[in-house]
Amino acid sequence: MLNGKKLRLRGVLRSIGCTMLALVCLGMGIWGGFALWFHFPGNMAARIAAVLVWCVPTIWAVRAGFGPKRRWHSLAVFGVLFCVMLVWWATIRPQQDRAWADDVAQPLHARIEGDRLLIDNVRNFHWRTENDYDVRWEPRQYDLSQVRSADLILSYWMGPAIAHTLVSFGFSDGRQLVFSLEIRKEQDEAFSALGGFFRKFEAVLVAADERDIVQVRSNVRGEDVYLYRLQGLDREEMKALLHSYVASAQQLQQAPRFYNTLISNCTTVVFELVRQIVPGLPLDYRLLLSGYLADYVGSIGGLTAGVPVERLRELGRITSRARAAGDGPDFSARIRAGVPGIDGGGSP
Repeated sequence: MLNGKKLRLRGVLRSIGCTMLALVCLGMGIWGGFALWFHFPGNMAARIAAVLVWCVPTIWAVRAGFGPKRRWHSLAVFGVLFCVMLVWWATIRPQQDRAWADDVAQPLHARIEGDRLLIDNVRNFHWRTENDYDVRWEPRQYDLSQVRSADLILSYWMGPAIAHTLVSFGFSDGRQLVFSLEIRKEQDEAFSALGGFFRKFEAVLVAADERDIVQVRSNVRGEDVYLYRLQGLDREEMKALLHSYVASAQQLQQAPRFYNTLISNCTTVVFELVRQIVPGLPLDYRLLLSGYLADYVGSIGGLTAGVPVERLRELGRITSRARAAGDGPDFSARIRAGVPGIDGGGSP
């Protein structure tokens, strides 16, 4: 009886071990397939062929996990091939000199001299459609002693859990300056959230006129846009955050890096920058599911006090106001009308 129980337990443990081994091999195989799909040189036919060839040792390895003799030679061959793939993967490096799409062609070039923020290339496109626009990159100066507000903008493009995160700084002269970490698409290249896990896109930091960067989302791409006034940062902390953006842009110029959908994206970069100023900010799943970022910021006291997040979301939905505001000089004031924490005129 005792020996029978031991044999059954051994059988159960063996089944669990086989299953785990097979799942690990399957995961490695799937990762390798996507890596080949996004980076194998050549046309689509060549990529498909490479993925199909890779499927052969993957299937052998998965089957070996369940085989009566475990077929260690199949697992060894797969392991060696996977190591070769990792060596190839390490050779894929971010670049600065591709044929970039117009809207990300110029990474942020900025410097700070005393209280003056000097930016060589603020993006101020006039958008009619995704493919019809006026290209404008403008040199601008901002007085950091006059920064008076910071707003969180969330633009929803793929369901309620995923949003693009922007931060807009308001100055006493009424101007708004928006920073956004973007994927750096090449010409005729489209964004892929899955590709963002596989070194498909470089990251680029863009400084833009608020009308440009909001309307391209609300008016052109049909995204749903929300704006929240950030609380708890005094003027010195907002200046420090602007300094951090400039420092990040300079680092990207010196050492380009890949955009990563999960760990190095438009939301995580904002979190890391703010954490430099406000140490101890807790990690939270809502930093990954960026559509819920406003709930996270509200939970740590970063939004207008005394107003439920649901109400802030309702009043902060600026999509229709952005579509109606056009190109007028009062664009920023009009989209802020009625947003809690901002005066009745919608001024910065």
